[in-house]
Amino acid sequence: MIDSAREFIRLRNSEIIEEYTRAAHEEASLQTWKEVIELYPDYKTWVIHNKTVPLEILEELASDPNSDVRSKVARKRKISPFIIEILANDPDEEVRYALACNTKISLINIKLINRADSDWLKQSIGEIITRKENKLT
Repeated sequence: MIDSAREFIRLRNSEIIEEYTRAAHEEASLQTWKEVIELYPDYKTWVIHNKTVPLEILEELASDPNSDVRSKVARKRKISPFIIEILANDPDEEVRYALACNTKISLINIKLINRADSDWLKQSIGEIITRKENKLT
């Protein structure tokens, strides 16, 4: 178990493969994840990358001011209805596209993604919807 924000950063920056891998696979307490986010904001995407990161942390990061962080949350296989709802109406079309590309969200949810403000997004999500519908038939 990762015991502190400092340990997570050390593991993530390690050149020793076993330590680097721990940063991506080991659990940490909710408090540790919150400390990483607060003290090391440049490492938010690496928090998202961790396989055991709690939904509560992902839900918090789904509203992050940084669109790259929100995009990483949108692509995370561990995703909640709350995250889908927030990101389906994200102001950044790239974040909404990332959500549409997430293989864990349903066709119904993909259809709910706001694409009214972007011709590119309308076309791209339309293609995703068509592919998914074709797989169903």
